[in-house]
Amino acid sequence: MEDRKIRVAITHGDTNGIGYELIFKTFSEPDMLELCTPVIYGSPKVASYHRKALNMQANFSIISHAEEIRDGRVNMLTTFDDDVKVDLGTPTDESSIAASKALQRAANDFQAGLFDVLVTAPAIKNGQQGFEGNESYVRKNLSNGSEMLPIILNENIRVGLLTDEIPLSEVSMFVTKENIVDKAAILFNSLKRDFMITNPRIAILALNPDSNDNQTFGKEEQEAIKPAVEELSDKGIEAFGPYAADTFFANGDYGEFDGILAMYHDQGMAPFTALYPTDGVIYYAGLPVVCATPNDDAGFGIAGQGIADETSLRHAIYTAIDVFRNRDIYDEPLANPLQKLYHEKRDDSEKVRFTIPKKHENSIKETKDGKVTTHPSSKKEASQKRPDKQISSQQPSQPVTPAQVATAEPAAQVPETPEQKQPQSDNQPS
Repeated sequence: MEDRKIRVAITHGDTNGIGYELIFKTFSEPDMLELCTPVIYGSPKVASYHRKALNMQANFSIISHAEEIRDGRVNMLTTFDDDVKVDLGTPTDESSIAASKALQRAANDFQAGLFDVLVTAPAIKNGQQGFEGNESYVRKNLSNGSEMLPIILNENIRVGLLTDEIPLSEVSMFVTKENIVDKAAILFNSLKRDFMITNPRIAILALNPDSNDNQTFGKEEQEAIKPAVEELSDKGIEAFGPYAADTFFANGDYGEFDGILAMYHDQGMAPFTALYPTDGVIYYAGLPVVCATPNDDAGFGIAGQGIADETSLRHAIYTAIDVFRNRDIYDEPLANPLQKLYHEKRDDSEKVRFTIPKKHENSIKETKDGKVTTHPSSKKEASQKRPDKQISSQQPSQPVTPAQVATAEPAAQVPETPEQKQPQSDNQPS
């Protein structure tokens, strides 16, 4: 990692919502600039409007290109020059276009490697302007073909969402064994790499409530979820379930697991928000870019009133920074692998030779033609092996292959007969 502060790109979200208020409040804390270097992708004109409307002190340095980013200040990168009419509390086409332009510019700068992590302020979908919201845009434009899994999280719980916000009547089409296995694998890998959990335990929720104490569910559990849990276990992933969602959260069972996979959006989002209404973060796992967003809507009902809670945005920044650092630590051994045990193969004589410690009974000697033979490594061992030597001397000498060396059992000791005993020489003690 370069010796500089982590650069956090923050898109301004819907310009008629609470995005700028969250940003101003977050960076009013001096310690935030000690932690990272923020780059706000937005509009200085819109920012000034919000600053006056909220009667807040907020200083920022205006830049035109990400190459001009400086540490120790809030950098405001101009993503469009057009005048935007701000109508606080009302979603408009103009505000959606402004949100989309900020994301587009941030996506381009990420591809150019100009910042480290991305955090998006709240914005809503606008089908008329072709803006499908932050999550859909990130999936389509920053995934580089990778599968993405939204995870709603805080310090106590991480819940992966199998589906997007779709009608409940369509959910069962996505609850397949293959989809569950794929998304659970993304969750598993993210827990290891992004959150540094060595051996994650994952709970898989049921789609249907259990009908009785024997936990008999519907066909989705029998045909898709249970087989998926079995396949995940076969692959070495500690997956458990299915668990009925209502009792799972009500009884606090979620605390026993490192990650949870919900079968649809609201199944995971609703209980999480009920348990933790202010500090939730949505992290997009599986992407090349580290991307997070606060678990907030655009806040049209409270825009401009100065009462928005910035906790979730601050935690989104914390999460993105932590994940970026964890990835750097996790990936470091992969960037500096151990050297190969063998050189690039030319012929057998090019293999790297290893020295066998003297304590081994036999040492290995490699001949010019690549064959391997064994010989005693000391005179003491030679005297101990004399009976074997007498037996083997009656046989033609055969070369020994490496495989035979590795698998050969120790030769049996043959007792000497009286005829084989040799008289002692005069210079030997009797």
